[in-house]
Amino acid sequence: HSNEYKLDSLCAVYGGIVEASICYSGDCSNPKEKKYTVDYYLDFARKLVDLGIHVLNVKDMAGLIKPQAATILVSALRKEFPDIPLHIHTHDTAATGVASMVKCAEAGADVVDVAIDAMSGMTSQPSMGAVVAGLANTPLDPNIDIHTISYLCDYWEDVRGVYQPWESGQKTGASDVYLHEMPGGQYTNLLFQSQQLGLSGLWGKVKTAYEEANEIMGNIIKVTPSSKVVGDLAQFMVANKLNGKQVLEEADELNFPQSVVQYFQGYLGIPEPWGFPEEFRKKVIKGKKLPNGKEFFEGRPGAEIKPYDFKSEKENLVKKYGVERIRDVDVLSYALYKDVFTDWKKYEDTYGEVTHIPTRYFLQPMK
Repeated sequence: HSNEYKLDSLCAVYGGIVEASICYSGDCSNPKEKKYTVDYYLDFARKLVDLGIHVLNVKDMAGLIKPQAATILVSALRKEFPDIPLHIHTHDTAATGVASMVKCAEAGADVVDVAIDAMSGMTSQPSMGAVVAGLANTPLDPNIDIHTISYLCDYWEDVRGVYQPWESGQKTGASDVYLHEMPGGQYTNLLFQSQQLGLSGLWGKVKTAYEEANEIMGNIIKVTPSSKVVGDLAQFMVANKLNGKQVLEEADELNFPQSVVQYFQGYLGIPEPWGFPEEFRKKVIKGKKLPNGKEFFEGRPGAEIKPYDFKSEKENLVKKYGVERIRDVDVLSYALYKDVFTDWKKYEDTYGEVTHIPTRYFLQPMK
């Protein structure tokens, strides 16, 4: 229902183009796949197309779509929806991204996501130059000059060097993503955090725990914010030296992270069409209540929230920070991430508009 509300509102009020996404998980090329099958994706796509979307996107946030799966899924979508533009997004964590995106193109995708070579690979997107070269002199030739890509690549290679201290540390592709299914952005963040905390030796355990945590939670679609919940449970398991079996057996006695409790209370909604693993859910939320006195939300959580007064909040922000410092996008940022926005404004009050400072001088002492 929330999707219908958003799409209808956008089309009626703002016009423009509406692109809807289906998050990819599992392996639709595996005959043993029971959950995220081609039929699952087709059914989801039908519902979105019936709402009047203009572009259909498959969002492969973990880089799980293998070349064969790409052929099967995109061919099925193209056959059923011959006229709607298809856009495929992926990550290259397992290093199969170039092959998969070429297969998507051959199966009928209109757009595939890539990254400039110097910023590509691993948890980023597949190499733009590799995909372009791979399709050159074929009916799908993008007609993009490799020299142009090389020129841009040189620039971004220099830019990336400036931010070298924040590199995640991942040096190669990692095919175990097909086991734990961790989204690209989260993979990078958790790996970097592990290294900063001196826990890089436990990274393998974190990935194993993530795989187990996902199964405990019902093999869910893992994308922000649900992926954070799985990650929080995984880190909780590693910190407390628990495996999946122990978590299930001792759930009555464990003090789970707040994000896990809130997930099972329905703060993120209800995972469709399978719902929650009820036996585990009951143990996690036992004795805990929502602000409304109930144990969990019975539908979309937003339905129980009062409409947000953007006009009033903008007036308050303008009064506090000044009209020249508050745009509509700032009001939205405040509504979504109040604490982060407030901290940023405090930073600006102290240091000014640092976006005007050249990157090197912002990150390193001037010489």
